[in-house]
Amino acid sequence: MSDTAGRAPVVTVVGGGLAGCEVALQVADRGYPVRLIEQKPLRRTPAQTSDQLAELVCSNSFRSANPQNAIGLLKVEMRQVGSHVMRLADVHAVPAGDALAVDRDRFADAMTEAVRAHPLIAVEHGIVESIPGGLTVLATGPLTGPELATDLARRAGRDALYFYDAIAPIIDDASIDWDVVWRQSRWDKGEGADYANIALDRDAYLAFVEAVCAGDKVVPREFEEARYFEGCLPIEVMAERGPLTLAHGPMKPVGLTDPKTGRWPFAVVQLRMENREGTAWNMVGFQTRLKYPEQKRIFSALPGLGQADFLRFGSVHRNTYVHAPTLLSDALHWHDDPDLYLAGQITGVEGYVESTACGLLVAWQVLARLRGRALPPPPATTAFGAMRRHLRGDGMLSDYAPSNLNWSLFDALPDEERRSPKGRKLAKGDVRVKLVERATAAMTAWWREAADVVGASPP
Repeated sequence: MSDTAGRAPVVTVVGGGLAGCEVALQVADRGYPVRLIEQKPLRRTPAQTSDQLAELVCSNSFRSANPQNAIGLLKVEMRQVGSHVMRLADVHAVPAGDALAVDRDRFADAMTEAVRAHPLIAVEHGIVESIPGGLTVLATGPLTGPELATDLARRAGRDALYFYDAIAPIIDDASIDWDVVWRQSRWDKGEGADYANIALDRDAYLAFVEAVCAGDKVVPREFEEARYFEGCLPIEVMAERGPLTLAHGPMKPVGLTDPKTGRWPFAVVQLRMENREGTAWNMVGFQTRLKYPEQKRIFSALPGLGQADFLRFGSVHRNTYVHAPTLLSDALHWHDDPDLYLAGQITGVEGYVESTACGLLVAWQVLARLRGRALPPPPATTAFGAMRRHLRGDGMLSDYAPSNLNWSLFDALPDEERRSPKGRKLAKGDVRVKLVERATAAMTAWWREAADVVGASPP
């Protein structure tokens, strides 16, 4: 693919965050010129405080480094494929126990220098108010500027693209006490196995409400004016309206019979199957601004959740993202515009590492197109494949919502591999070891083929 003079086309990348920098460096490394447009220092989002590229606006932590954690496995795969962000994060790491954390200023300085020093990357400073023409990657993050967001909303056919995400926690199936939790749909409609229930008597329910109201919550930042949808309120907002509000809302017991008593409980916490394999369960209506340790403490006190492993905690925050399963193609370009790609949090991934990894996925697609090749999708048994699976909405039963990478997004192990030779269920740690071994083999085989497609060095 080239212009009329035979030169390689310039790839425009809008946004100099982690995803945008990763895309720019990967494409330029393969010999293609890149125009990186960054709005700083002309304008900053309310979350930004410096003029560096790849600024870490919240924590300095890239989270777990343990490969038996899904995000730790993703880091392993990113190092394997030559991620610039991972390389410089490792160089500027600071002690953080089981996590990868960095000196954020030195890390951002190093990323800025890597981008500016690259001979094929031209950094421009400007406020992009509409989607540029030509081969373009939008990597503008969760606080995309209002002008560009309006143009994107016009293409998406939506009135607005930023609002308050309301995300409920997800729990690993293997960590639920199924001797306490029973499966039943309300009024026995549909497939009963799709829902599970936790019964609460009056005292347990009121204690739960009190704990939710008293729990430590994330304080919204100045630019995060609360704009809750009435049909999707945080549980603490509902609880503060009155002690019985939840019992008449997401915790209503009608149509659910506790098999231990033969009666409707006073209140019910309902879980909904999150994926087709049934390896993860969503806490229905439990979107919340409780801090993560508080969610762990309060929700784990519910019957049957004493050992709960939370694959994702609940959250409520301002965000800008597209409905990737319908608006993006399998190649991650706009569904009706093969010149427009989206990368990072604007696609509906969450977190530093996932945003960067999404940038890698998009960079590979752009490179494959520039080279006139077809890129095979990474297997859903790998961390990259699981991320892509999220972006495509494959195998998930809930409505699309931003998500960190977690094990529910991976292809599940066959049932026989989750059991010992004697037929007993393997412990969670043993299952994770098998998942990692399977992912490592699959990623190595896939990258051997994909590296050739995108022009990367062979593994």
